[in-house]
Amino acid sequence: MGRGRVELKRIENKINRQVTFAKRRNGLLKKAYELSVLCDAEVALIIFSNRGKLYEFCSGPSMLKTLERYQKCSYGAVESSYKEYLKLKARYDSLQRTHRNLLGEDLGPLNVKELDQLERQLESSLKQIRCIKTQSMLDQLTDLQSKEHALMEANKSLKSELERIMVKDSHIRQSWEGHHEHQNVHYEHQHAHSQGLFQPIDCNPNLHLGYNAETSDQLTAGTSHAQVPGFLPGWMHQM
Repeated sequence: MGRGRVELKRIENKINRQVTFAKRRNGLLKKAYELSVLCDAEVALIIFSNRGKLYEFCSGPSMLKTLERYQKCSYGAVESSYKEYLKLKARYDSLQRTHRNLLGEDLGPLNVKELDQLERQLESSLKQIRCIKTQSMLDQLTDLQSKEHALMEANKSLKSELERIMVKDSHIRQSWEGHHEHQNVHYEHQHAHSQGLFQPIDCNPNLHLGYNAETSDQLTAGTSHAQVPGFLPGWMHQM
């Protein structure tokens, strides 16, 4: 069964604390030595006990030279970073001041030479802005002209198509009107021909079937006598 995980906290028992310190110190010194030998590394180890006793190990020529090398590396990097920070800060302040000057602010501390330089810079910037503006307007004009040309071509194409449709419609209308007139002429010719075939005939009313002239005369006479008051037809007397 393996050992459980040891909780890292201060050992309250003084004797146990001293024993643990001695064991772990010797183990740490041994590991530092092995590291320097196996990896050809410069290792420096400094240990102070709770009573202030010094224990050290250095794989180099001396502990002082190793410490000097350490200080040069660490403090040199810090100093280099600080110098870079100051340089960047000065650059930032200069840009801020130039920006305010371009806006017409904080011009009091500037001398005549600096003001003249600022004026030339503004004129150069204004010239460049106008040049860019002019080029942008020319580009927009070219774009609009190309769009106008495209629209004119489309309008021309639509106009040609409309004229073609109108010509075709006119031909169809003329053809239809000609066919309609031909039908009217044909109908009138047929009507005239039928009128020539069927002429009215003068007929004699005496040729009607069942017609009797005497009987007709009697009926006519009877009708005329019937209009006389008190007159009776002859056929009623026979009854």
